[in-house]
Amino acid sequence: MNVPRPLSRWLSGERPDSTTVAWSGERLWSLGQLRNDVAAHCAWLQTQKGQRWALCLEESYLFLVALLATLHAGKTPVLPGHARPALLEEQRALFDGVLSDGPLRWDGPLRIINTHAREDAQPLPAIPDDAGLELFTSGSTGQPKRIHKSLAALDAESALLAARFAGRLTDCRVVASVSPQHLYGLTFRIFLPMSLGLPLHADILAWPEQLAALPQQRYLFISSPAFLKHLDARLTAPDVAMVITAGGMLHWQDAQHAHHWLNVWPDEIYGSSETGVLAWRQRRSDDTPWQPFPGVTLTAENDRWRVTSPLIAEPAGLLLEDALRVTADNHFHLLGRRGRVVKIAEKRVSLAEIEQRVLSLAGVRDAAAILITRGTRQNVGVLLVLDDDARQAWQRASRKQEQAWRQTLRPWLEPVALPRFWRVVDVIPVNTMNKRIDAQLQECFHDHDAR
Repeated sequence: MNVPRPLSRWLSGERPDSTTVAWSGERLWSLGQLRNDVAAHCAWLQTQKGQRWALCLEESYLFLVALLATLHAGKTPVLPGHARPALLEEQRALFDGVLSDGPLRWDGPLRIINTHAREDAQPLPAIPDDAGLELFTSGSTGQPKRIHKSLAALDAESALLAARFAGRLTDCRVVASVSPQHLYGLTFRIFLPMSLGLPLHADILAWPEQLAALPQQRYLFISSPAFLKHLDARLTAPDVAMVITAGGMLHWQDAQHAHHWLNVWPDEIYGSSETGVLAWRQRRSDDTPWQPFPGVTLTAENDRWRVTSPLIAEPAGLLLEDALRVTADNHFHLLGRRGRVVKIAEKRVSLAEIEQRVLSLAGVRDAAAILITRGTRQNVGVLLVLDDDARQAWQRASRKQEQAWRQTLRPWLEPVALPRFWRVVDVIPVNTMNKRIDAQLQECFHDHDAR
């Protein structure tokens, strides 16, 4: 396997124009086509005054074109993590325009990214040395938290991953069930294959049947615990050389299920948008600890853990949101998530943001959002204090009212963040210090059947 290439050399002349960089079905995109498409959109972006451009694309080849065109144009790519028009409108101060792979009902500068007929691509301007991108993740206050990632850090992360995994990826094509609009998908679906010269699948895999239907090739599969949970062993397994999964906890029975079908144990990645990758493991038993990547150190700080890493810009490192049990050899076990940012089906969900959205509903005087667990399933539950009119309407037709609330929230929240359980109370429970305690809130849901 070649030494991983930094992003600044992805379009260089080191490889022939005919090199395949992406495919979808029978269609192939070559390196020459990629240079041509990037040049065309780069030229347009250079005519625009706006500096920061939101990348709202699911299709990974077009996402790659948008990313490179933005960087070569001297602009800043922004990953809002979604393409919902109502939320883009609300967040329009965070970027100057939108790059998309299809039309959006958004009133602002918009560029549809597509492929162009082959021409002699104009030389691309060099990417600035201090270039980077921005992404947004749920902050503890419910407001989007801006995170800046330098290209140097993203290239260093690719090199770190290549040192660990490249030897197992010879002749692989890369397929994925995760979006490139988030850091995990960006790192493993875009940066890793492009740095190693592995062809990437333009389409996202939404169903196990699509994975089973892939043509006979050798694959690296970038997935999530939620997808692996639903693999169907009755299907014919593709030739998967390696499975990488991240974004949430992979239950041991699901790891065993994936191994039974694909004949390979998943490699799990632990990290966050703020920290980048921190650790990995390949379980052969349930209690296998996490092994930090080289240079990652953990230091106890009161009841929390501070992590430092070559990928973290802050010299003092960052405090983790997860509770850990660290072993003598610096490996560790995850004990659960702290605070008000939780993960549901591998998506990070801010309970504070959900409360803010619920409080905007007509007739809602107070609200509290919590994570409800029923067996192995997790959903959001909301406690509501209503005014008299809203309470009477809910008493007359509770299910109809709850459906109306969900429909009103749908433009603003991810599907997994939409509350499933609703409880109307006279007052939100608090302790003697006037603080909301999760255990007290959970009790309000114990006497009701899941609906």
